[in-house]
Amino acid sequence: MTLIKSISGIRGTIGGAVGDGLTPLDVVKFTAAYGTWIKRNTQCKNNLIVVGRDARISGEMVDHLVSGTLIGLGLNVTNIGLASTPTTEIAVQKEKACGGIILTASHNPKQWNALKLLNEKGEFLNDKEGKAVLSMAENNDYEFAEVDNLGKITYKNDYNNIHIDDVLKLKLVDVEAIKKANFKVVIDCVNSVGGIVIPQLLEKLGVKNIVKLNCDPTGKFAHNPEPLPAHLTEISDKMKTEKADVGFVVDPDVDRLAMICEDGEMFGEEYTLVSVADYILSNTPGNTVSNLSSTRALRDVTRQHGGQYNAAAVGEVNVVAKMKETNAIIGGEGNGGVIYPESHYGRDALVGISLFLSLMAKKGMKPTELRKQYPPYFISKNKIQLTPDINVDNILAQMKDKYKNEEVNDIDGVKIDFADCWVHLRKSNTEPIIRIYSEASTMEKADNLAKKIMGEIESIYKK
Repeated sequence: MTLIKSISGIRGTIGGAVGDGLTPLDVVKFTAAYGTWIKRNTQCKNNLIVVGRDARISGEMVDHLVSGTLIGLGLNVTNIGLASTPTTEIAVQKEKACGGIILTASHNPKQWNALKLLNEKGEFLNDKEGKAVLSMAENNDYEFAEVDNLGKITYKNDYNNIHIDDVLKLKLVDVEAIKKANFKVVIDCVNSVGGIVIPQLLEKLGVKNIVKLNCDPTGKFAHNPEPLPAHLTEISDKMKTEKADVGFVVDPDVDRLAMICEDGEMFGEEYTLVSVADYILSNTPGNTVSNLSSTRALRDVTRQHGGQYNAAAVGEVNVVAKMKETNAIIGGEGNGGVIYPESHYGRDALVGISLFLSLMAKKGMKPTELRKQYPPYFISKNKIQLTPDINVDNILAQMKDKYKNEEVNDIDGVKIDFADCWVHLRKSNTEPIIRIYSEASTMEKADNLAKKIMGEIESIYKK
């Protein structure tokens, strides 16, 4: 059993002993801490929290626990039922709520669930706020309401449609062009909430020919729910047999988007953001942001359009903060997460799908043709297992000093930018390892760079 407490929320496997997994008592404890933190810190006067969930098997149980706990604190609940992460974020804004809780373990397998915590803007808590909630949970620093002051719950099941309608209203979503293109689209929604909302979105975009895979929201994931190439062989084969134009894959909470080309090959998760940003920047000049471990292609495309690219520390909350700081008009993460402030400050696969189809329709190009327009980069992901007695911070400091004549960024580990490649070294907060991400113009070069850096790290700690 596993229970992971972080600033972005509480994640764990269902069952087991209290404190070892995400048990009912753990759900109540952390919900109570969050609800109490909201009451003490919000300027919002309606004491309202939005609750939404993905379709995983434990969702209904966790939903009851969370909603009941919030009511017990004297908070009111708007429960929007089965809804994507971006839908819940939008609902917080529209309800003018004090915050929100999304019940989803994102791309983790079916035995996992999590509480993702939102502020009154519908955005994830920052580092300081998240640590405050964790501290309150640790110290049982919460108090429940007396009987006359209990909260109330309201159920609203129309937020999926509200979200879709908002996406259709975006200026750069060209519904007419998409209709005229008469696309044939294959979707894989891994038997979660995407199976509800993605077909509805495509129909409203005018896509008449939709081939559905794993769209029954049972929570019984048909394959590993992380949208990586190794898990997507079914849709890859279906693209070829159906002679489809494009394929879309979402994770269980629909904030990440992977795309499949007409030949069944992966468009590349890293290039979801790159392609959407290219479309946005070609119509609206401006700046972009992604995290330090994302492809350099976004920087290249941004500069081609005369904009400024900035990198943020890994994590959606950090990307959003940097986007606001630099007035970025598009940003996100290389895992297929598109953040378009014109809609809201959160990763949103519905926005990504709508903008990508608009790009395809306006350019009259297939995904393989679009992909060739962008700089070719390949990312190698590795890690070094260390022992607990090794000072990881010291290793990173020595690597930073070794490459001080290169372009070095240390806001999140150490990233070293060379002329034609880069490497990013990040320590884990939960185990003695260093994650090593490297990118170059070929996978061989990326792998070789990683091996070189790993050898240098090994030399340091063996001394």
